[in-house]
Amino acid sequence: MAQSMKTFDLHLHTTASDGTMSPAEIVRYAKEKGLRVIAITDHDTIEGLQEGIREGDKVGLEVIPGVELSADASKGTMHLLGYYIDPACSELVDNLRVLQQARMERNLAIVEKLDALGIPVELSEVKAAPEHGQIGRPHFAYTMVHKGYAQNIQDAFDRYLGKGRPAYVEKFRFSPEEAMHFIRKAGGITILAHPFTLNRPEPADFDALIGELKEKGLDGIEVYYPEHSDGQRRLYRDVAQKYGLVISAGSDFHGLTKDEVDLGQGYGDREPTYSLVEAIKARREQRLKGL
Repeated sequence: MAQSMKTFDLHLHTTASDGTMSPAEIVRYAKEKGLRVIAITDHDTIEGLQEGIREGDKVGLEVIPGVELSADASKGTMHLLGYYIDPACSELVDNLRVLQQARMERNLAIVEKLDALGIPVELSEVKAAPEHGQIGRPHFAYTMVHKGYAQNIQDAFDRYLGKGRPAYVEKFRFSPEEAMHFIRKAGGITILAHPFTLNRPEPADFDALIGELKEKGLDGIEVYYPEHSDGQRRLYRDVAQKYGLVISAGSDFHGLTKDEVDLGQGYGDREPTYSLVEAIKARREQRLKGL
């Protein structure tokens, strides 16, 4: 009998980025739920991988070392998942440091913009916000609410921190080619995460983009994702098959907070089987052999 999606989840986040569970906690939680394999894919960091892998070895759960990188996109946003990366790869580590430095510079620029708007917020206050992981706009939003400059988190984004608003600062991103290169250098394979965020609803437009990304090194598409409609899943699956790409599935789990999708859930009626994981492993072996 085929094993269902509930045995694996290849897209989740820990406190190393913006999740609410530590790497060890999320591994134990996955084990309790009966999962066999998870991929830790924190945003722009690999800081949680060692702890997660160590806990996985202890409880008997396979932990795929991964990362999620933002990349430049002409429309919408593009996120790329790297699976089976070597956390010790110097080129990957160096470029993640570039992203961390860019994040710090962005935070300082947001402080300056808020100050110019008559909203004095110190970076030390933002760092003390009871949010998880790397410092970013949610931390600013919380601080603004706490100091009485916004009614709630959404209000802070709607009036100040959202894209196009007066305190917004664009995030530094590598090009898709650069991001995929770093992942390959680390021995990994690259999966396009939640394609709907690309804002390319026309099948021909999406097909053309995937063709371009395939030529630049793309290995697969995250077809199964909680926010994908049945029509989107069909489109992404068909395009993946057309270009010989592997198919991935992940919940984008950030923790047990309100309205969050749980581990291994949110994929519609046609759940993928464990053969999906086996195909991803086979693609990675092909990459290592240079095929």
